[in-house]
This record gives sequence, C-alpha cells and structure tokens, in this order.
Amino acid sequence: MADRSAIEWTQATWNPTTGCDKISTGCDNCYALNLAGRLKTMGSPKYQRDGDPRTSGPGFGVTMHPDALAIPLHWKAPRQIFVNSMSDLFHAQVSATFVREVFDTIAAAPQHTFQVLTKRSLRLARLADTLSWPDNLWMGVSVENAAALSRIDDLRHVPAAVKFLSCEPLLGPLTGIDVDGIDWVIAGGESGRHHRPIETSWVAELRDVCNHADVPFFFKQWGGRTPKAKGRLLDGRVWDEMPLSSPAA
Repeated sequence: MADRSAIEWTQATWNPTTGCDKISTGCDNCYALNLAGRLKTMGSPKYQRDGDPRTSGPGFGVTMHPDALAIPLHWKAPRQIFVNSMSDLFHAQVSATFVREVFDTIAAAPQHTFQVLTKRSLRLARLADTLSWPDNLWMGVSVENAAALSRIDDLRHVPAAVKFLSCEPLLGPLTGIDVDGIDWVIAGGESGRHHRPIETSWVAELRDVCNHADVPFFFKQWGGRTPKAKGRLLDGRVWDEMPLSSPAA
C-alpha cells in the first residue's frame, strides 16, 4: 500500500489483492511480478505465496487480503487511488464476493477516486451486472496492441462512471481503434532492461484519434532502460489530460 505513487496518472496505490498470471503479450515484462519476487525475499508477508512458474513466479500467487480492505477509509484527504497495482481484481482466483467487498469500500470512501484496471475484460463484463457501481469508480482495460482491441467492447457495456484505456506498454499500432463510449486514454512505452520499442507514429495516431473524438489523452512516457529515460514530450509538449473533474482533482 502506498499513500503516494510515482505513477503519473494517479496519486496513491491500494492492493486488496496481490499476485497474477501472464495472459497476453503485454504481461511479458511485468514489473509487478519482478517486484513481488524481491518483496518475498525481503520477507514481506503479503508476498509469500508463489504462483505457477509457467505464468507467474515467486511471491506472485493470487492472494486476497481482507485486512487491507479498510485502508482507503483512513485516508481523509481526497486522492486518486490505483487499485491493485500488484494484481488484477478480475482474476479468476479473486472471488466475486471479494470483488463486491472492494466495491463496497470504494462506495464508502466517496472523497477518493478509484482507478481499477484489468486485462480480464470477459470476467469484468460477466460480473458487471452483479456489482453496484459507485460514481467514484473509474474502470479501465489494458490495450497493448491490436490483438487486445476486443477488451474495449467488453468495457463499453460496463456501467462505470468513467471508462478508460491503458495502452501501456504500447507494443504496436492501434489503427482503427474505436473510442466511442470511452472517457480517457493513457499511453506509454515500456521500461526496464528488456523494454520493447515504441514508435512515435503509434502514439501520434492514438493521440489524434482521441483529439478527434474529444477524449482526454494522457501520454505517460516513452520508456527505455528506465521509465524517465526518454521523457514524456510528444510533439514538443506534455499530454496529461484527465477525464472530468473528480473528488480527488
């Protein structure tokens, strides 16, 4: 749990679940998996369960943490909170009951804006009608390349107040992307020792689609060996547009 975050588009992180499994190309260099292994070695109690070595790793077994549910209720100053930076709330091993408990916490903390992001859009769509959707919950899906575009259709049918896309790491062009019904788009390049390249044309094309549709566009980074290696400028400026006003704005 972090009451401050270095992620440019949020202000804090909250992990009521930890652990995950790789399911698509965007997961190949997962920062959370690598961090979980280090946290296990350091003795962090939340990261002692190992995941399947074929899709996960040491310390990254999916685990629900009921004792973490109330943490945001103790943060009085409004802020934007990224939910599960170290997991995926809609992983199959996270029970529907626990997902509802997370949503209940979000509803009980209306001073905050909660940003939930998933690659498991099919489960999100299947559970959507069984959940109560508070106005301070923003729901997003990861769209790292054209193969992941179908996740947007699943998101479109979810009754979230704000629907967003995280095109990070952007691994290919998203030519033909439809942002109808989408309220915000984040994009960024991959960072780390094995980072994959990003093309300026991919980002510019996505930015232009958003501008044409009047959808706020946030460019997080070009990436490289480190997240800050190549900065954030696109066509000579920083793109840090956000959707709507929120309690944490």
